[in-house]
Amino acid sequence: MLITVLKSKIAYATITQKDLFYVGSITIDENIMKQANLRENEQVHVVNLNNGERLVTYVIKGEAGSGVFGLNGPAARKAELGDKIFIIAYGQIDENETLEPTIIDLEHVLD
Repeated sequence: MLITVLKSKIAYATITQKDLFYVGSITIDENIMKQANLRENEQVHVVNLNNGERLVTYVIKGEAGSGVFGLNGPAARKAELGDKIFIIAYGQIDENETLEPTIIDLEHVLD
């Protein structure tokens, strides 16, 4: 049997941009994507700590070193600039396997 487990998590990221008139997704700084073991177009859950909103979308690679966390398309209505979010990716593994998740805590890094 396969089970779904936490694969990657970026904690306390800050929304730095919003683009309502875009096809959708979340833009993440390429360097942070690599640190968090996330791939472009990978499905992620975004949880807004300021208002409790949750959404499922996919990752778009942002400029390396920019610190960008941008919500695009309809997702842009789920947060305001400056809101803190968690970005979570899950993976499926055999129930007898283990997966050590990659967790990046940005609480004091990008403020």
